[in-house]
Amino acid sequence: MSNKRSIFEDVATDKPAETAPKGGLIDAGKTGARRAIAAWLLVLFALVAAMIIVGGLTRLTDSGLSITEWKPVTGAIPPMSEAVWQEEFAKYKEIPEYQIQNKGMSLSEFKVIYWWEWGHRQLGRIVGLVWALGFFYFLLRRQIPKGWTGRLVLVGALGGLQGAIGWWMVSSGLSGRMLDVASYRLATHLGLAFVILALLAWFAWQLQRSEMELFQARRGQEKRLVTLATMLLVLAFVQILSGALVAGIDAGRGYIDWPMMNGEFLPSESFDYEPFWSNFFENPALVQFNHRLLGYITLLVTLYLWYSSRSSAIVATRRAFVWVLAAVLAQMVLGIITVLNAAPWQWAILHQLGAIIVIVSVLHARFSALYPKAQTLR
Repeated sequence: MSNKRSIFEDVATDKPAETAPKGGLIDAGKTGARRAIAAWLLVLFALVAAMIIVGGLTRLTDSGLSITEWKPVTGAIPPMSEAVWQEEFAKYKEIPEYQIQNKGMSLSEFKVIYWWEWGHRQLGRIVGLVWALGFFYFLLRRQIPKGWTGRLVLVGALGGLQGAIGWWMVSSGLSGRMLDVASYRLATHLGLAFVILALLAWFAWQLQRSEMELFQARRGQEKRLVTLATMLLVLAFVQILSGALVAGIDAGRGYIDWPMMNGEFLPSESFDYEPFWSNFFENPALVQFNHRLLGYITLLVTLYLWYSSRSSAIVATRRAFVWVLAAVLAQMVLGIITVLNAAPWQWAILHQLGAIIVIVSVLHARFSALYPKAQTLR
């Protein structure tokens, strides 16, 4: 029979007690260098935003077809001699844009548009290099958080696809009767750029907070605001694609009054093209009308979303939706000024910058509603 043990007996041992993982079970796995990776993604975000702006300037200066070959690696080296410049100029002289629109252009004038396109492509190479250096640095150091490798690879893959689509777009203007690139391909190219931009921002915001913070914050999400913000995000994206169609056929320069269009609400020539469906993509009258109409719808949805956000108990969330309203209003004003001035490059590029701000502000508002920040009662 064992001896009875005293209730006052010291039961301490030299064996240390097991402690729970810091941050709980959710953060028990590999957390990685979240902040550092977020900073790297924000650098990529800035570069992609610059790509969109430079791409817009390349289009507005009619420079996009000045380089008639796709050389992802060797194309990084610009012409280094007069003979090479003459070779590049000779290739440009063979395409419809030169023969119909720029015949008689001097070599010095060609160099201006060449440098715009070369700069755009070079910036794309820099984006790819920054992604590759960052990704493999964190990968080899085993600092990528658990579950994030695939997402970071996705960003790089989309960047590579964007380069291929860029050439697919340029090639549409190198033969046949087209003076510019196909507007459909331009819309695809621009649309993918905004998808990449949105992913970079979203991933960076997520990585700036721990998995535990995100998990706890999501339990307090404001589902109605998240749904409305998602709807506005899709609408804004469609509006950007519509703007690409406007830019692709220079529809912004044909109707320079507002709120009417050549004195009509809906121009009478809006459905003159055959087949009927082509009017929605190729008829300057209907393309610009649809862009304006989508703008009005976007503003109305934004106003409703802002009004709905006023009931949020989270100050940061309410403030995020105020910024959305401000961005959309500013973008609409910029659009009207651009039209009234027949879309000069200065106003047109500001309007494109405004599109970036609108998308990012809507995305941030959605993030704020999905992962609301904790706040004190004060």
